[in-house]
Amino acid sequence: MPVMEPDLDRATLKAWARLVDDGPFSSLCWGERIAFDNPESLTLLGALGAWTERVRLVTTVVIPQLHDPVMLAKQLATGDLLCDGRLTVGIGVGGRHEDYRAVGADPATQTMREMAERVDLMKRVWAGEKLTDSTLPVGPPPVQAGGPPLQVGTLGPKTVRSAAGWAEGVAGMTLDLDTGKQNELFDVARDAWREAGTGAPHLATSFWFAIGDGDAPREQVHRHLLRYMNWIPSEFVDAMVPTTGFAGTADELRAVLDGFAAIGADEVHLIPTSSDIEQVRRAAEVVADLG
Repeated sequence: MPVMEPDLDRATLKAWARLVDDGPFSSLCWGERIAFDNPESLTLLGALGAWTERVRLVTTVVIPQLHDPVMLAKQLATGDLLCDGRLTVGIGVGGRHEDYRAVGADPATQTMREMAERVDLMKRVWAGEKLTDSTLPVGPPPVQAGGPPLQVGTLGPKTVRSAAGWAEGVAGMTLDLDTGKQNELFDVARDAWREAGTGAPHLATSFWFAIGDGDAPREQVHRHLLRYMNWIPSEFVDAMVPTTGFAGTADELRAVLDGFAAIGADEVHLIPTSSDIEQVRRAAEVVADLG
């Protein structure tokens, strides 16, 4: 979903959701920011549950430390109910202290340990455990027994290892599309999940994308990153743009996706750099050709 783009409205968001749901895609994803003008993630989850029927809905990512964990568990269980069990929850610690401060959260809680403790509490809620002496436990129960599958959003091996005991997979990100480095992280996950005895992990990665000819796609990525990465001096963003994300033709995107399939990626999440729905139409043509 193009949630980090400016001037969004209901019609644009609904059109994107419907097109993704009608297309060859496996999931529909969106991220969370607080001190930004993106739609609030959990409110959007309710709308996406109503607007779609087929694809999995994946938060990439929601940050538990920005929420009361019991209320977050209730909100996600409600989202799972509204989409009839199609919810996957990607979670991470986030990268911006301004988002923590905006909701009165302590940036000192921006740790994997704190996140794991909140995950444990959420799972207890989803299991129907009474956490207080209330008459009834916190509900509703999620459609998916035990709660929605959890994926850890991360770029680093230490974080991946620490999540093997509670996550069902990895919702990673690659800045430079280096499949070798991505496969190293996937290998860390494979080893960690095997050692934890929790089966094979679901392996997903993501990257910013823009499809088109000539210089226009790279210029589109540049505009998006300058706006989105507004906490970084613009000269640093300018320096990273030439090697960040995908900017190219449909054939070039097909080759990139084939490369990630070759290293065992279960999913690749394409992060929009424009709200122009033609971008998702062109991506759909590429994905359909992959078979």
